Amino acid sequence: MKRGLVSLRATETHRDLLSEVTNWTDDGDELVLLWHLDGAEYDADVDTLESVGRVEHVDYDHSAVIDGAAADAKEFTDPVLADADVEAHVVVSVDSASSRARNVLDTAAEHDCDHAFIVGTSRSPTGKAVFGDFAQRVILNFDGYTTVVTE
Repeated sequence: MKRGLVSLRATETHRDLLSEVTNWTDDGDELVLLWHLDGAEYDADVDTLESVGRVEHVDYDHSAVIDGAAADAKEFTDPVLADADVEAHVVVSVDSASSRARNVLDTAAEHDCDHAFIVGTSRSPTGKAVFGDFAQRVILNFDGYTTVVTE
């Protein structure tokens, strides 16, 4: 692996995945830490920012929400990466459950990642056929290795 993408949310399973990924890295490897910010959460944060701006008579840039999410991601990942000898940087993705796989694939392609590490959910074959499945979409469409752990 030269550059791996780790799909992350603020759960213990994702923290465990990142910890395990650090065991797979070699000197010179890089990690793209894709932090998923739920679209509804993003919209609520933007609304709050705009409300505060109206009270303070200030126009706040919506990028402050992304910057805050990136800071949250660093706070989540830094303790895990503290002892790892790997270069890592955070990319924030605003998405919904239905767009998460596409954002993983697009970010991996944009950063030339050769390995994707994701957390999937255990679902029945019927559930996958009817509702689609994040992990399945990434596995079938990623042009590289994919490692999946389940919640």
